[in-house]
Amino acid sequence: MGRETTLDRRRPINPPLKLLVAGGGTGGHVSPALVLAREFSRRAPGREVLFVGTARGVESRMVPAAGFPLELLEVGALQGQSVVARLKTLAGLPLAILQSLKILKKFRPDVVLGVGGYAAGPMMLATLLATRRATMPGTMRALNLRRVPLAVYEPNAYPGLVNRWVARFVSRAFVNFAEAGKFFGAEKTLQTGIPVREEFFAIPAKKHAPPFTVLVFGGSQGARSLNRAMVEALPLLDHFESPVRLLLQTGQSEYNRVREAVEKYPGAGHEVSAFMDRMWDAYAQADLVICRAGATTVAELAAAGRAAVLVPFPAAANQHQLRNAEALEKLGAARLLLDRDLSGARIVALFTELLQGQAKLEAMETAIRREARPDAAMRIVDELERLAAMPG
Repeated sequence: MGRETTLDRRRPINPPLKLLVAGGGTGGHVSPALVLAREFSRRAPGREVLFVGTARGVESRMVPAAGFPLELLEVGALQGQSVVARLKTLAGLPLAILQSLKILKKFRPDVVLGVGGYAAGPMMLATLLATRRATMPGTMRALNLRRVPLAVYEPNAYPGLVNRWVARFVSRAFVNFAEAGKFFGAEKTLQTGIPVREEFFAIPAKKHAPPFTVLVFGGSQGARSLNRAMVEALPLLDHFESPVRLLLQTGQSEYNRVREAVEKYPGAGHEVSAFMDRMWDAYAQADLVICRAGATTVAELAAAGRAAVLVPFPAAANQHQLRNAEALEKLGAARLLLDRDLSGARIVALFTELLQGQAKLEAMETAIRREARPDAAMRIVDELERLAAMPG
């Protein structure tokens, strides 16, 4: 090595980058955010990621379990709520924004990423206030905040309420569907797909043979209608031509009821869990998956290459789950079953059609693998790094 010069000693050392991730509520918001946080952190030593969420969202469990710090805001929901609930949320919004500004001052991120959910709104609005501090000089001067670039992650074709609100002000929007780009503008939109953990891409192809394993889940919160249909199917499966083993994720509120029902019909070794922390292990066992049609779930199915019966959540905002399921069924990558048509008899009929015809399962698996986007996390973090390097 050459001798260090005076110029070398004067050269400024860039501090490690800091990323603030705002949002949560469901696994569909939190799981991709954790993938991005891991990718961001692994690229350089000393980097920091801070999550901002709420106590009632799944981030309160998932984020600390993943080893990342979490700050909590007091904020409610707007979309899909009663008038009284929405008024209560709006009344509490100024306090939540003030909390967010204090978090910004304390953590001083280089870039903020909104991923949807309750906490995303106040934090993104606070970030925009900091960015446009000239419009509120007294507040911004007191908090001593600098400009911070704001990016959003939008997995659905029709963006959520908060993302639509801030669309014109964001520095970058990472989308799954090209249609979402019209809300943010082509110059700010990057179609990346949905970040999925590497473990899902490592799942090998399944050799379909009895006993067949069917994974059933309704997202991180469970789904009462799915649980009810599977309980109805249990006595019918006792007379099914080929043995079927069920892996059921019920959600906490339905766990005891479903477990008690399954104990009466042990079948081929059914398993019941309130929540599955290592979802990729369950996918690896599955010949078939029955689940909701959230964007993150669909991305994980594609990465794992698993055939699925998609049951869209009927109250999903803007019917985005129905759109996801319709698109995949059109591609031959999944089957669509409406929530109102769920029953034990309908489930067993699908088992008869799909599990006893390997060609159909394999065709669905081939079609859904084409939808996988293994580079989504890398592309998003590349862009977050570029945003962080922008002058404040």
